[in-house]
Amino acid sequence: MPTTKLAVALAATLAVSLGACAHKPKAVAVAAPPRTETPAERPAPSASGFAAPATPLQAAFAADAGERVYFALDSHALDDAARWTLAQQAAWLARHPEVRALIAGNCDERGTREYNLALGARRAHAARAYLVAQGVEATRLETISYGKEKPLDPASTEEAWTRNRNAGTVVMDLAAR
Repeated sequence: MPTTKLAVALAATLAVSLGACAHKPKAVAVAAPPRTETPAERPAPSASGFAAPATPLQAAFAADAGERVYFALDSHALDDAARWTLAQQAAWLARHPEVRALIAGNCDERGTREYNLALGARRAHAARAYLVAQGVEATRLETISYGKEKPLDPASTEEAWTRNRNAGTVVMDLAAR
């Protein structure tokens, strides 16, 4: 009966080996580093996501038309609020033919870098297409995607993610060049 002992030994070894493979190591939770500055201490971000002071022209645009439209998760579809804001932007741009605009598409931190760059581009293009449909000359509008690289809010919360899913419009005065 040496074959039986060998079979039992092989079965026991196989069972131990399979049991060892069945348990995956648990992921170790890593806490985010504490934030050292409060939101009130941070400079207000511009439409592009940069923390830079707004120019008087950008401030006037933001006050009169609004500089940002927001999107649902994984979407580049314009909702009613976005279309209303873009209609205001188109009217403002019609009153200021000397101004060009850059539309920056942004995403929240979830998803890969490549996916978010593509989604940010679709968001910027959707806003641009709406402005062109409202009569703004296409040659006055440029687009860029920042993906998840320039969040308005660095927190990892639903509220922050909602703010970071946007297309922001930055205006540039051609006469100032």
